[in-house]
Amino acid sequence: MKLDELTAISPLDGRYRKRIEALSKFFSESALIQYRIQVEIEYFIELLNHKSTQIHPLNPDQIALLRSIYLNFSLDQARRVKEIEQRTNHDVKAVEYFIKEQLEKLGVNGLSQKQEFVHFGLTSQDVNNTAIPLMIRDALQEVILPRLRSLTEYVLELGDNWKEVPMLARTHGQPATPTTVGKEIHVFAKRLMLQLAELEDISIPAKFGGATGNLNAHYVSFPSIDWDTFADEFVEKKLGLSRSFPTTQIDHYDGLSRIFDCFCRLNSILVDLCQDMWLYISQEYFLQRIRKDEVGSSAMPHKVNPIDFENAEGNAALSSAILGFLSRKLPVSRLQRDLTDSTLLRNIGTGISHFYLALSSVSRGLGKLQINEVTIQADLNHNWAILAEAIQTVLRKEGYPQPYEALKALTRGKSVIDQTHLQNFIRALDVSAEVKAQLLELRPDTYIGNAGG
Repeated sequence: MKLDELTAISPLDGRYRKRIEALSKFFSESALIQYRIQVEIEYFIELLNHKSTQIHPLNPDQIALLRSIYLNFSLDQARRVKEIEQRTNHDVKAVEYFIKEQLEKLGVNGLSQKQEFVHFGLTSQDVNNTAIPLMIRDALQEVILPRLRSLTEYVLELGDNWKEVPMLARTHGQPATPTTVGKEIHVFAKRLMLQLAELEDISIPAKFGGATGNLNAHYVSFPSIDWDTFADEFVEKKLGLSRSFPTTQIDHYDGLSRIFDCFCRLNSILVDLCQDMWLYISQEYFLQRIRKDEVGSSAMPHKVNPIDFENAEGNAALSSAILGFLSRKLPVSRLQRDLTDSTLLRNIGTGISHFYLALSSVSRGLGKLQINEVTIQADLNHNWAILAEAIQTVLRKEGYPQPYEALKALTRGKSVIDQTHLQNFIRALDVSAEVKAQLLELRPDTYIGNAGG
């Protein structure tokens, strides 16, 4: 059966394909092949041309021609690599043979005779553990971070827009000391900003050290060359990654775990934001802009469901399940290497794609919100009992006997405590006229502390 959005098993390649298509450039099978070729070609160039080796110095035209192998890589060429893999039953060896084919086709003077320096001294994980970090880095820089910055800025903007709108807070689901809508939104903006800054600053690790991490084959072939310095310079200066050292045959993946854990924290923030928005919508603090032909329920015509926040919550939770598992499992490998990491690494894009879906859905959901100040104000007006905190605290300052207990007796468990009840209580207090005047000025919509900024 031909792969189609309607025949795909994974919803990422089916239902959600158009929404995450930007990530296909980094996390598809073709992309992985292309990044492997990039690593092999750049290593080949560096090996031939490096000041310490000078195996076959290259001119700029030759370097450009070699780089064209991965820069102009096509889907047909990816299929050719997969054909070779059918014969070799080894994906990285197939890449090596493909590059050698291309060297023959290019006909670059003298390079076909140097083709055994393709993949020289390397193990497959030197290629995978640099190609995959490159994929992650580029996906972050080109797709994920711009979308995350955009969402963070929008959440901050909403907080600014609503910072003066007083709102009843709810702790344990019960009416509590008032806040403002904007301040509560700013909480999420700040949390996102902190994780965004960490993700922007995080180093992307790569392993490059031969069969067991010691560059044995390199040193036995060219004993006079400082191969560790060569590897450091290649990984850090040419590829722009951070070289892990020492390692076994594979990267220890602690650095990737740090990245995945950052994604998991971001997912937790998104889930928290989605659940709060869902509850505010259910309380009608927010209304949702609707599209004429959109259906909220197949049975109940009146409904406008908060589906964007529900979709985002589900995708964020799934992303954390995948990336959290990878964070825990990848750093664990028997002795110098077992193969469990090989198949797991192919699921990085899946975890990141579900995060990207969550970002998109949250953005769409927030864009539909319309604040309902009438309902918000009515809720405040219905809950004058929340001023008990303010009254008993002022009375404590004045040395009034057992103020907490007095307010508890007045308010706790009472079905209605309105402005009249509370102000009659204040007027009967044995305190100065000045204190009474201060307390009588209290209102639920003005008792907000510094929440308004």
